[in-house]
Amino acid sequence: MRSPSLGRIGDGAAGVDLLIDVSRLVGRFLKGRLPTGIDRVCQEYLEHYGPGARALVRIGGNSLVFDHGASMRLFKTLRAAPSRSRIQTVELIVREIADGGFSRVATGAVLLNPGHSGLESEGYFRFLRSREMAAVFLVHDLIPLTHPEFCRPGEREKHLARMKHVLGKGHAVIANSQATLDALSAFATLHGIGLPPCTAALLGPGALASPGTTPRRVIREPYFVILGTIEARKNHWLLLQVWRRLVERLGNRAPHLLVIGQRGWECENVVDLLERCEALRGVVTELSSCSDSDLSNYLHSARALLFPSFAEGFGMPVLEALSLGTPVVASALPVFREFAGEIPEYIDPLDGPRWLETIMDFAAPESALRKAQLLRLAGFRSPTWSDHFDRVDRLLESVTRRPQ
Repeated sequence: MRSPSLGRIGDGAAGVDLLIDVSRLVGRFLKGRLPTGIDRVCQEYLEHYGPGARALVRIGGNSLVFDHGASMRLFKTLRAAPSRSRIQTVELIVREIADGGFSRVATGAVLLNPGHSGLESEGYFRFLRSREMAAVFLVHDLIPLTHPEFCRPGEREKHLARMKHVLGKGHAVIANSQATLDALSAFATLHGIGLPPCTAALLGPGALASPGTTPRRVIREPYFVILGTIEARKNHWLLLQVWRRLVERLGNRAPHLLVIGQRGWECENVVDLLERCEALRGVVTELSSCSDSDLSNYLHSARALLFPSFAEGFGMPVLEALSLGTPVVASALPVFREFAGEIPEYIDPLDGPRWLETIMDFAAPESALRKAQLLRLAGFRSPTWSDHFDRVDRLLESVTRRPQ
């Protein structure tokens, strides 16, 4: 629910014209891609600020600003995209872009870009300058700069340009965690660029439904879940090697592994194991598509979420699992301790033997490690979207009070 204070920013009459750049969501859903963690954050921003804002979409290097009615229809389509078929989503988005009413931008408008999209483009910032807009950016991570080996070729150079633009031309910056803000601050120091006004605002959990009373199963218990796009950074390869060893030790008593996520990039070795490793057949199940209700049920009944990632800006699956009361075994990354404290079992992402022993312990019916974590989990207090947007609201209001 939008705060009363932001109603003055988004109404366009009594306050400042608020635009939301939805180019990332439009582009991904037109390609038929399921929402990633960043996409879900963008959808939360539409839910919160959409009623008082207008949409900006960049197409072919041109920035199109929709009028209020067309913006509301486009926002509604983008928020509901995961629940519709790809064809329905594409048809609705194309129709809104083709038929939507376009309008001019009031001088001194505020642009909110929650998805990194377009930030590498000089043309994007020429457009903002020409309209005298104040730009506010949400930074999700600096992984292409700190860990370029895990990203697509050329992504480091793009992200370098993005972060220089964010710092040099942005009026304010939102970071999804203190770890991300610390990385951004270190980047600014390294390149001799000052930081604009910033806030670290932890994300809330995804809007997963409460587990059903009769969850649908595709696997037998006990089982574990790894959730996220299949890419080298997520370290699926380590878990699959652990599972080969589990099969060697336990045979048909080995626990099951449910791999939930779309296939990404630089993951050929993982795909080879998933498709061709006979030892993993029938023990590891890959789900490239999973509804929110099924995901909720799978997480709720799992022995634990496994998250051996090498680097994260936030790590939404960890928060989602803990919010459902599911234990977590995760890499020892500082960002997880920001919202999870000492609740998860933390393991170095390269320590294969310890991952193996911990998984074997958690799989046992009377696991001491799992019982101890469940006791810690009873005191878990999740960060909320309400707290997140309280921080963002204050930042946006400080921007609107500043001279342009």
